Amino acid sequence: MTPGPYPPIADHGIIGDLQTVALVSAEGVVDWLCAPRFDSPSVFGALLDDERGGRFAITADAADAVPRQIYLPGTAVLVTRFLSTEGIGEVLDFMPVDRPGEPTDTHRVVRLVRALRGRMRFTLDCGPRFDYGRDPHRLELDGGTARFRAATADGHLQLLGPAGALTRAGDDVRAVLDLAPGSSAAAVFTVCAPGAEPPPAAYERDVLRELNKVRAYWHRWTARCTYRGRWREVVTRSAITLKLLTYAPTGAPVAAATMGLPERIGGERNWDYRYTWIRDASLSVRALLDLGYAAEADAYRSWLIGLLGAAHTTASSAAADPGADAADAAGGTPRGTVTGEPLQTLYRVDGDPRLPEEALPHWEGYRGSAPVRAGNAAADQLQLDIYGEAVYALAQASDTAGHAGYDAWRCLAGLLDWLADHWDRPDEGIWETRGGREDFTYSRLMCWVAFERGIRMAADLARPGDVARWTAARDAIFEQVMERGYSARRQAFIQHYGGEVLDASLLLMPLVGFVAPREPRWLSTLRAMEAELVTDSLVHRYDPSASPDGLRGSEGTFSLCSFLYVSALAGAGHVDRARYAFDKMLTYANHVGLFAEEIGPTGEQLGNFPQAFTHLALIMAALTLDEALDAAEKEGGTAAHG
Repeated sequence: MTPGPYPPIADHGIIGDLQTVALVSAEGVVDWLCAPRFDSPSVFGALLDDERGGRFAITADAADAVPRQIYLPGTAVLVTRFLSTEGIGEVLDFMPVDRPGEPTDTHRVVRLVRALRGRMRFTLDCGPRFDYGRDPHRLELDGGTARFRAATADGHLQLLGPAGALTRAGDDVRAVLDLAPGSSAAAVFTVCAPGAEPPPAAYERDVLRELNKVRAYWHRWTARCTYRGRWREVVTRSAITLKLLTYAPTGAPVAAATMGLPERIGGERNWDYRYTWIRDASLSVRALLDLGYAAEADAYRSWLIGLLGAAHTTASSAAADPGADAADAAGGTPRGTVTGEPLQTLYRVDGDPRLPEEALPHWEGYRGSAPVRAGNAAADQLQLDIYGEAVYALAQASDTAGHAGYDAWRCLAGLLDWLADHWDRPDEGIWETRGGREDFTYSRLMCWVAFERGIRMAADLARPGDVARWTAARDAIFEQVMERGYSARRQAFIQHYGGEVLDASLLLMPLVGFVAPREPRWLSTLRAMEAELVTDSLVHRYDPSASPDGLRGSEGTFSLCSFLYVSALAGAGHVDRARYAFDKMLTYANHVGLFAEEIGPTGEQLGNFPQAFTHLALIMAALTLDEALDAAEKEGGTAAHG
């Protein structure tokens, strides 16, 4: 079979080593890999430019081969099977997890090819590209070893294949693997740090040993999950996905594995999500904590407190010496933020706040969706809701992972002191609009959460803080949202003050305790959202035609919001409807249980893939729905109707 250009976004599985990930299409093509980190330039990028992006393909030659893709249960080992009249073969793909907490520039993609029935012939094509395809390379081929060296980059890329099988195809390589029934072959692609030299051959016994090690790692990790509800398989897959999207050396989760995948085919809403958003990361860690993963929460807490401490140090040094921070930045050491706030919206996985946005004009984009952007200018935006998500995550980590020390509390108290002076400001909001700042209701909601959780932590831990001031700010926000964030005409909470637009982010209102899930104002808001934003259980974020966001074109329904809708229905007592909506959402998952950011009009997945937001919301919905169903069954089903 011959892979076609630009497979559907959903036609991919993901493998990773907790520092970066690769996407493997259902046809056996690695068409996305950035290394050595999530936010590094791409090595394989055919997903965004079929001609110039680079790929690593292993495909069955049989003309009638039908691919099928699955995971080995409870692992991140991906199996791509090829079924044909000639026989059955498969490719097992994984990335070894070697000391994930230690940052390294060396990363491996291991591909084990097997013929299970009949004689199977596979074609291997490997053509990596350096720096988003901008840096040409030369090939050094020696038997079963191919080395790719860029003109300017340090380090090199290396492919180890069966001895004598690799042949030159320009500056790329090709191999034909003719496998008898029951036989196998291996190929190992390595991103090599400067000076690193991997073993000179890809021995199958070594590959099998690595396969057993990585399976054992994931089995140990999934065994820590405390979830025992009705949807264990899909919840476990979502948990593994969130773990794969977390940079283990710092504990910082990224929003998605990819950049540039469009929210509408041919449109301009093509963002780079390979960074750590405070909002997304905090909610991801909360979801993992709900499943019993306290170590992940503790690692993220340390990373987040480190950012707050760096910002505090920067502010103190700037007050003492206004030129100190500029000098430090000139020296190349990131300190604090680039926005002047205690936290900025997003960071690189190592905490570096600098990620300028640029277009890659030499790439055509996924199915012509341009521009392809690297970096993200949202880092310069003011998004006040992030403080609520951050404090919420820190509070939950304190309850589960253990209390942080005094220095960490000082950072948190300092953040709340700053927020007490700055919460009442217009900002760009959760959806990072580029049409100007507004007084977004969701931002005020999450500022309320920050104070509410901070006050509770101060009492529970007996820590010092200006609790009276925080309490006054919390109460002022509550009154303001009730007065200005609620439209009597719409009988609903609205997107921003002075408007009439609905916003699905407010589905979090009952989940964070701002309103009771059956309060009249909330129930009327839910009905209004259902009439305007919900279609067949799929939920739009908002109506961009009614509230311009500074961008052209439309988008699909937002899967985060669709799962939040499930939680809201369950909380409001509509348990049967909630379960039906949840089951329908699960039908939009791809063949291995993964979700992108959005769902298009005909059920196609759109946007960056896989997206942490969607998978964390799936976990939250499953937990909420399990609780509601358990209560309904305990009461004899009387609560299950609505």
